[in-house]
Amino acid sequence: MSLWLSGIGISRGVAIGRCHRMHGTDLDIPEYRIEASDVDTEIARFKQAARDGREQLAAVREQIPANAPSEIGAFIETHLLMMDDAALIDTVAARITNDLCNAEWALKLQSEELIDVFDQMDDSYLRTRRDDIAHVTARLQRVLLNQEQPVRPADPDTDTPPPIVVADELAPADIILLHQQGIAGFVTEHGGPLSHTAILARSLRIPALVGVRGVRRILADDETLIIDGEAGHLLATPDEGALAFFRHRQAANARYQRMLAVLKDEPAVSADGVHVTMLANVELPTDTEEAGQVGAEGVGLYRTEFLFMNREESPSEEEQLEAYRQVLAAVDGPITIRTLDAGADKQLGRTSKIATNPALGLRAIRLCLKETGLFRTQLRALLRASAEGPMRIMLPMISTVGEMRQARHLIDEVGKELKRENIPFDENLAVGAMIEVPAAALAAPTLARYCDFFSLGTNDLIQYTLAIDRIDDEINYLYDPLHPAVLTLIRMTIEAGKAAGISVSMCGEMASDKRYTALLLGLGLTEFSMHPASVLEVKRAVMGADVARLRQRASEILALTDVAAYREALDALGREIAA
Repeated sequence: MSLWLSGIGISRGVAIGRCHRMHGTDLDIPEYRIEASDVDTEIARFKQAARDGREQLAAVREQIPANAPSEIGAFIETHLLMMDDAALIDTVAARITNDLCNAEWALKLQSEELIDVFDQMDDSYLRTRRDDIAHVTARLQRVLLNQEQPVRPADPDTDTPPPIVVADELAPADIILLHQQGIAGFVTEHGGPLSHTAILARSLRIPALVGVRGVRRILADDETLIIDGEAGHLLATPDEGALAFFRHRQAANARYQRMLAVLKDEPAVSADGVHVTMLANVELPTDTEEAGQVGAEGVGLYRTEFLFMNREESPSEEEQLEAYRQVLAAVDGPITIRTLDAGADKQLGRTSKIATNPALGLRAIRLCLKETGLFRTQLRALLRASAEGPMRIMLPMISTVGEMRQARHLIDEVGKELKRENIPFDENLAVGAMIEVPAAALAAPTLARYCDFFSLGTNDLIQYTLAIDRIDDEINYLYDPLHPAVLTLIRMTIEAGKAAGISVSMCGEMASDKRYTALLLGLGLTEFSMHPASVLEVKRAVMGADVARLRQRASEILALTDVAAYREALDALGREIAA
């Protein structure tokens, strides 16, 4: 008998495979007393498990795909640091000594104590860090208990289908390991569409569902499963009719991807003749290859954090210059390079510290304007690179005109230094602001006087506008790109840029989702920057759009005051060209 379950689809696609139930954080932890003479041996066993766990994570870090967002590396790096933290390692050893208990039980007690501390914190961002403790200690427990469960890959000789992993939750490190082992998809009981795990699943194009409560208890190992990542459905023990239907869906999706590939060299011009610029977001110099494969016209967001992370000393001017030169040489089109966006969930070795609320603390441009030595080194490298190809500098998390003026003053000073040293650079280099703070959107008409362009960073703009942590599973249902306040701020920014005669692009997740393409065109956006995997799909939506009509419809929709009518109209608009 078939079973139909619903969850939250976080990564589109259809997966057909066999159930492989995995461990969770609810491990059966043994408790027993040890002799005083065995303490040193037990501590050594625990510390060896910690070393093995670090080695596992270090290997995972090396397998992170080049197109994965920087947050994934930061997430795994955080777990590596925790495995070296005295608050975890030394205190567990002390418990073993003082309580004469086994390592697993000492680790369980210490984990519960740390989690309780985080649960008592007033700040919602820090409360969510309890999950890091749970993930790290669960990994250590599995090593201690020898309960790692490698999946059995597909075997064409015996018609063994690929595994679909079912777990209570999965950390990004788990996803990377499982991807290497050939899973077809995964389903978890917990999680949300904006978690690190969800972001990574989309980057790796693994069909996945989250939020399917009780799924590990309901399903049995090796039974056939079907995941519909777009609809958010899971079908267990399907009949032949259901299998045939979803195999047809898989084949249709493969044909769709081949059809999209034909659009690579086609211009992104709407049905009524409006040209839309299609740009790519890239993380590493090597990512530019994928951007070229999908016909991106340039890079709308080049993140520079990878140069600064996982190291004690900041990169030198020459090291940064070489990285910028590589991406300029590899891309046929203009490059927009974002200055260091550190802080919040992207911590740097000794150049920043954990704030009371990192999302609202010393981060991005605020950090750079405080650590001017760090910033000037990056600016020198950027200006020097500008002599070798078309590029722009983008400043993250601008919230005041004063920040913009101060940053431009530093850029001017660096330019004067290079002139005195007879070092060439583009003296007309464009400098713009990321609009990701509501204050910046509201002040956009004034801010535009000091900017050569705007770029809408919708991920942060949405979370700051709606006062939510977008990676907090408890409240991520509030993360709403279509909230009237969010759309009003986007429209205000686009209109302010148009009035000032400067370009406005969007580099947040909204730009890469074809469901929003019609609406964004209707709001006046004509420059999209996104993950390379989304370029062709959004281009197809653009080519089927009547932009003049969409602009009229968008104005009418935003004027609606009835919530139900507003939502229905937006959904209808999204379906028009996303089909």
